[in-house]
Amino acid sequence: MAVLLLASVFVIATAGLVYELIAGTLASYLLGDSITQFSTIIGVYLSSMGIGSYLSRFIKDDLLRLFIRVELLLALFGGSSAAILFVAFSEVSEFRILLYASVMVTGILVGIEIPILMRILKDEYDFKELVSKVFTFDYLGALLASLLFPLVLVPQLGLVRSGFLFGLCNALVAGATLEILAKSKAWLKSERIKVWIVVATMVAGLAGGDMITRWGESLSYPDPVIAAMSSPYQRVLMTKRANDLRLFLNGNLQFSSTDEYRYHEALVHPGLASVPDAKRVLVLGGGDGLAVREVWKYPGIEHVTMIDLDSAVTDLATKNSLLVALNENSLASPKFHLVHQDAFQWLKNNHELFDFVIIDFPDPSNFSIGKLYSTRFYDLVKSALSPHGRLVVQSTSPFYAKQSYWTVVNTLNASGLKTAPYHAYVPSFGEWGFVLAGRDEYQLPESLPTNLKFLRLNDLPNLFEFPSDMQASVSTINRLDNQALVRTFEEEWAHYVH
Repeated sequence: MAVLLLASVFVIATAGLVYELIAGTLASYLLGDSITQFSTIIGVYLSSMGIGSYLSRFIKDDLLRLFIRVELLLALFGGSSAAILFVAFSEVSEFRILLYASVMVTGILVGIEIPILMRILKDEYDFKELVSKVFTFDYLGALLASLLFPLVLVPQLGLVRSGFLFGLCNALVAGATLEILAKSKAWLKSERIKVWIVVATMVAGLAGGDMITRWGESLSYPDPVIAAMSSPYQRVLMTKRANDLRLFLNGNLQFSSTDEYRYHEALVHPGLASVPDAKRVLVLGGGDGLAVREVWKYPGIEHVTMIDLDSAVTDLATKNSLLVALNENSLASPKFHLVHQDAFQWLKNNHELFDFVIIDFPDPSNFSIGKLYSTRFYDLVKSALSPHGRLVVQSTSPFYAKQSYWTVVNTLNASGLKTAPYHAYVPSFGEWGFVLAGRDEYQLPESLPTNLKFLRLNDLPNLFEFPSDMQASVSTINRLDNQALVRTFEEEWAHYVH
């Protein structure tokens, strides 16, 4: 009995943390990729565990039967939570209430588990040994969950199926406990029926998890979903209606094919056209291949290196026929080299020089991305620039998030670079901001490629003029040790997206 129950500690600890990680990740997917989501989910979950532990003191009798029922309830609530929340997101007006209620119920049930187990085991071990063994298995289970979740569960199963898998684990713990320890109990048959019902529910959910995910996402996006996958880093999804192909990362729009040319022409050409005889280009991010498409409009380019962390995006850009057509198969050139690695780490080990660097990362909505907008990062980029090279940074909207935008400008200046801020109107996003930077002052180019859809040479000076409502008096600099940009970005965009 003792061995079984200690083994169950390991299983339920793993499952409990997986439920917590699912809730935090799901909140980031659906409500915005924000440190606030994980922080509040963890806080609610842990406090709910405390409530559960407190409530366990009022449980007096029939501990074994109650433990089995708690496991079954956890299987139902925790295992199905991702599926319910995915479907409810677009259908329930007070989604946050449902989200935190789900986290609370799961947390309370997890909080009840361990105290009950310790009371069941108290006759098998003395108190000191009991506490040591239970918490050892508890923490080891948490370690397993923390490794499995990003490396196996999310990329291989996705959130919904991962939830049902660990719901099944809770149900099997209940079943094993029932069959081994409750053979003589009068309530064996009635509890056995409940176990089999829950097991069947979890198996059905596990089998149909992908269908549930697609259904939930189809309710959340106005256009039909044509491709979706989870990587260790993000949820990647594409939709299409008529001629409008859209890419979303963690629910955030990356481009619409109806106007992406405006964004990518503005990102690439004001800078690259100003670098005489540019031959080597570095692209950081931009895994959809659309910026690289614009780079190939310069016949003199001899080599392009792309550093993109997530192979899920670049796989779409090279294998999805619609995206390949849109990016004009830009990543198939023999002059193109792709590296899947964190850009920060790659730059630390880089010894090559580039004439033009395109920094096309997602907006700085969390600390892992915010570091890529820091002085330390720009110092590394600067070391990769040829003597007269230039870089460009997509820098969020100077209209919706003007303090964030000018913080990026300040940060580049603090790295010893001379900046040239500019903006362009992209209908899918509104006014969007970019910053050019280099060791010398920016000079407008004398020519542009002839096959552009948006930019004209005589329009370029207007891009570098900012009206009053896009100006901001900001002295903030984003450094690794303050990550001020992340907090500013979140505060500004919260008025528009939540």
